[in-house]
Amino acid sequence: MASRPVPKIMKQGKFAPWFYLAPALILMFFFIVYPMFNTIGLSFRDSNGEGSAATLCKEEQACWGVFENYRYALTGEIDKTSISAAWKSFWISSFGNTIKWIFLMVSGTVIIGLLFAKLVDGIKHEGLAKAILFMPMAISFVGAGVIWKFVYNYGTQRVQIGILNAIITALGGEPVSFLTATGLNTIALVVVGTWMWTGFCMTILSSSLKSVPEEILEAARVDGANEWHVFTRIIIPIIMPTIIVVITTMVINVLKQFDIVYVMTGGNFHTDVIANRMYTEMYINYNTGRGTAIAVILIMAVLPFIYINIKRFMAQEEMR
Repeated sequence: MASRPVPKIMKQGKFAPWFYLAPALILMFFFIVYPMFNTIGLSFRDSNGEGSAATLCKEEQACWGVFENYRYALTGEIDKTSISAAWKSFWISSFGNTIKWIFLMVSGTVIIGLLFAKLVDGIKHEGLAKAILFMPMAISFVGAGVIWKFVYNYGTQRVQIGILNAIITALGGEPVSFLTATGLNTIALVVVGTWMWTGFCMTILSSSLKSVPEEILEAARVDGANEWHVFTRIIIPIIMPTIIVVITTMVINVLKQFDIVYVMTGGNFHTDVIANRMYTEMYINYNTGRGTAIAVILIMAVLPFIYINIKRFMAQEEMR
């Protein structure tokens, strides 16, 4: 019986994979690459996106030429001879407030999330406890802003409908305007963000805690280490890569923070942040140049943390 001829295996050319990738690459070019370069180009133009930004320079202020939109984005309309006024304005500006958000919210969510992850680890109803702590993430940011706006509500009359001021007045104190008092209002907004994101951090860190070998912990306890030393000197160093990923992820989220500020204060009373200021310049002041300059600065601020996360993920893949 004659054997059947073996069919020849057709080898695909070196350009064949690019034909499969072509649709995705075309979409990326038109919806990501082109808008990105167009945004960078508009940031060097005037408010209408037509002339050069250098035409916006004023005699009484320092001029950065075509980078004038970036000067405004970083410093605002500040007299160049007043260093103290420039520093004060920066600290209560969108960039100063964003720095406060990063320091307070990132540290708050990571520390409290790690604490919750350790406390609920191994308890009887661990799943239920985690679900309750994670529940704020199920609420939209707009919804959370509306809820907490009622919590912080300040009334001029004796009867207070805001729960915090109702408690304060019930204890004999005077009501506090949490959302208009400069300094306090930013902290009040950070509390809302921390309340929403702590459950996310707890979930990620809890899964990392589960991966710590129990044999190492038992050996440390046998050697006389107390629970504090076990936690700080053994558990935290082991899960440190996960902690770094959570920190960088939270920094990215804070840099893009918009919803809470927009809903609760609209950026008024010195609560503005970078993303909200970009929205204000683009869609309220109709200043394309300044809005896109702030957008470029925001992208440049996020990129290093994205790079850190990608590098960390690649290192973990190599270890597998």
